[in-house]
This record gives sequence, C-alpha cells and structure tokens, in this order.
Amino acid sequence: MKTITTFPVETGRPRAGVLATSLLACLLLGVAGGVAARPATATAAPAASASTLGTLKHVRAGVLDVAYAELGPAKGPVVILLHGWPYDIHSYDAVAPLLAAKGYRVLVPYARGYGDTRFLSSDTPRNAEPAALAQDVIDFMDALGIRQAGLAGFDWGARSANIVAALWPERVRSLVSVSGYLISSQAAGSAPLPPKAELQWWYQFYFATDRGRDGYDKNRHDFARLIWQLASPQWKFDDATFARSAAALDNPDQVAIAIHNYRWRLGLAEGEAKYAPLEQRLAALPSISVPTITMEGDANGAPHPTAESYAKRFTGKYAYRLVSGGIGHNLPQESPQAFAQAVIDVDHL
Repeated sequence: MKTITTFPVETGRPRAGVLATSLLACLLLGVAGGVAARPATATAAPAASASTLGTLKHVRAGVLDVAYAELGPAKGPVVILLHGWPYDIHSYDAVAPLLAAKGYRVLVPYARGYGDTRFLSSDTPRNAEPAALAQDVIDFMDALGIRQAGLAGFDWGARSANIVAALWPERVRSLVSVSGYLISSQAAGSAPLPPKAELQWWYQFYFATDRGRDGYDKNRHDFARLIWQLASPQWKFDDATFARSAAALDNPDQVAIAIHNYRWRLGLAEGEAKYAPLEQRLAALPSISVPTITMEGDANGAPHPTAESYAKRFTGKYAYRLVSGGIGHNLPQESPQAFAQAVIDVDHL
C-alpha cells in the first residue's frame, strides 16, 4: 500500500483507527503526531465564526430539490464534497474556499433529509438506502450538466462517493474517501460483530426501535452533539460551530431518512425496487478503479474499517493517509488543510 505524506501526518505502515471499549472511553482517546512537507500545498484558512459557503443555490435533480453551495470559477474542474450524519455542508466551511482558491469549481450539496434539500413529491418514499443516496449524486451532476467530477466525502458522503466511483467510474475523475472503502450490503450488515465493535453501533440498534425513532425526533440536537463528541473525542468544537450544522437536522424528512438508513442496513426496512439492481451489484463489493486517496484521523471514535482490510478494493492509482494530531471522524472540518490537500493531490497521482 503506497503512503503519501500530508500534514499533520503519521508516516509508515497504516494502522487501525481508535476503537473504544465503552462510550466513556470514546471520549478519552487520541494520539498526537508530526508534520511532513509536501508539494503544491493548500494555503491555510483561518477558522470562521460564520459559514464561508455563501448563499445557497437550488436545482431540481431526480426526486429532489437540492440545496447546495458553490464556490470557485465556473469553468474550473468540478469537485463535489459530500457530508455525513449527523453533520452537514458546514463540515466543508474551510475546505471549500481552499479548493476554490486553487481554481476548482466546488459544489457542496445537502443530502436528502438535510438542510434546505426537499423531496419534490410527498409521495416519494423517504428512502435512505445507499443506492438511493448515490443516485442522488448522479442526478445532481446530470441536473447541472456535469459530465465528470472529483468526489470527496466522509461518513455517509464517503459511502455515496465510493458507490458512484464503483458503479459509474466514467463520471468520477478522482476520489477522496475518509475511512476508505465503505460499500456493503444488507447481508453483510446481518453478520454479528465482536462485542466491542457492536458497542460502537449502539445508536443503530436504538434506531431499530420505535422508542429510538421517537427519541431521536425529540432530541435531534442533543443526539447529534453526543455523536460528535464520541466520534471526535479530541475535537473542541464550540457551540456556534455545532449550532450551525445542527440546524440542518431540522429538515422535516431528517428523522425518516436517518431511521430508514440504519434500519435498512440491518434488514429491518425495505428499499425501493428501482434500486434493487444497483444494490445487487454493490453486494458483490465491486472494486474502485479511479485514482483514490483514502484518509483516516488518528482519533476517529466512530466505527470504521482498518486500512489494511480495504486497500485491495482500490485497483487504480491509490494512496492512504493517516492524519495525526487527535483528528476524529469529521476529518474535513477538523483538519481542512489535510483534506483539501488530498483533493488536490489525488488529481496528480
């Protein structure tokens, strides 16, 4: 497995991310690291007290009215930045301007069930199976007339980027994926894990119950804050940063989307028939051939695979980066320079 240095980074053999043995332990983990030089660096951007993403645009794409931010020159190479749960587009508040300054046309869409993105019809199933979320990316590109783009993401966003790269490689110029290869299936999700690993998925089992659904609906912001703290135990985000993103969870479809996503993974909810052929292809764990950099924070408290376990899934030009310094699950927001640099560098692998 080839390793390219970035900043801050730990070089050498990739190792597994932090695995907590209890919820309390998740809050106590982290490792510090050093700094390495690299070419064509992204310039540092100061942390902003307000979003740097500007006024949102809207486009009708597939079954959605997608709200998205756009930065950079209209004729620049396109990069689409995809967020996860329970996060939103503000994970890229610092990354997007860095890339725009380098000449990229940067698009940051709200996923279905988040922010100002809305379903066009009340009759559309509030479906969050992986194939549906990935199809949303293709529909978004089609609606904007984008033939090919670089994709970069974490959490749900990384999974969608993986899927698009695997199933529609001709549409993907390059890929940056936090936590690597995240394609899976309902069959894989039904397999039991060791107890410590199951503990990290506590919220998935909570969401499998009506009590969990109602509890999430009633306590969305408190729930999200807890996940942020567990997934990034060394990230000292402030209240304003959290509130800016938590507002995206007030979307009227958020609860239905989040609950369906996690219930689908356990085989407790059905998907839509139109996505079944895509899910069948994904169940075979297709390889990804586009140029790719996978990344991991050294203090990621969320469930994630080891770098060694997925490297063989990337059959094209490939590099892995471990970002040190107590970086957790929300890598783009916690280490925006390292993330932006990966997006720049993957185009030159």
